Amino acid sequence: MAKNRIYLDHAATSPLRPEARAAMEEGFAIWANPSSPHAEGRRAKQALEDARDRIKKALGWDGELIFTSGASEALWIALNRAKVYRRVVSAVEHDAVFRAAPDAEIVNDDTAFGAGSLLGVQHVNSETGTINPVDQMVETVRDMGPLTLSDCAQSAGKMPLPNADMLVVSAHKFGGPIGVGALLVRDFSLLEPIGGHERGYRQGTENAPAALAMAAALEAGDWETTSDERLQFANEFGDQVLRFGEQCDYVFALAHPTMSAQALLIRLDAMGFAVSAGSACSSGTLKKSRVLDAFGVPDDVAARTIRVSIGWSTTPDELEQFAEAWRSLA
Repeated sequence: MAKNRIYLDHAATSPLRPEARAAMEEGFAIWANPSSPHAEGRRAKQALEDARDRIKKALGWDGELIFTSGASEALWIALNRAKVYRRVVSAVEHDAVFRAAPDAEIVNDDTAFGAGSLLGVQHVNSETGTINPVDQMVETVRDMGPLTLSDCAQSAGKMPLPNADMLVVSAHKFGGPIGVGALLVRDFSLLEPIGGHERGYRQGTENAPAALAMAAALEAGDWETTSDERLQFANEFGDQVLRFGEQCDYVFALAHPTMSAQALLIRLDAMGFAVSAGSACSSGTLKKSRVLDAFGVPDDVAARTIRVSIGWSTTPDELEQFAEAWRSLA
């Protein structure tokens, strides 16, 4: 049993980095509305624009950045305000994609693209850690004319971002605060304005303190573990880690030989480990994962699969303690 609680559900949310907390507290002192014309408002606006520039620099993005309340809102703007009439997405997208665009088509080998369509493919899958070859897909369809969108909630701040027209990021996945994210867009001309703030592309007053914290979290960067340590951890479980092509080193779908996911969650929680059975946003249900089904995982294996996800604060010792606990359940 773990001496202290060990949190391995960073794909749901990561704890706030100390640097982000400090930046947010500084932001609270700049309490005015960034859209107000007076000196207090101009000071808040300057801080917001500074955060915008820092985030773009940290992510290596030279286009535009629209602050949002998180990835779900960014996806809604991209899918509903893009100047397209047709939306095509992969079958393994986050549920937020299908909530934002319930009429979206599922891409397959026979899908044809053209101007007026949008192709959405996530960068890193939130349930399996699979890295989709977004750059390759963008290059393949570029001459056909569609806009391209990639949900980078699980990759931003952790690996280089793909070369799509629009990217979605979420601060609380990399140690920033909950309730702030961004839509990165190559050019505002790709979107229909909606009125309000953010150059007219998003409604609602910007959360300047959270934006400052988001910038600070991205700039902090360091993890307690190395990539080699995380890969070694995954390799300890052999073929119990479900792999579907290239795999990131911080999100794993782990299938137990005999025990159900529900039983695993209960046992591991009692032993001091926080893990999950899939995306937290689908929430709290233990029905079969739509994502695992789309990846072709048999029902009996999916029923025994949990998600283990590592973040900036996870230590090598915590990984070893989890591996020992898992072995004790075999």
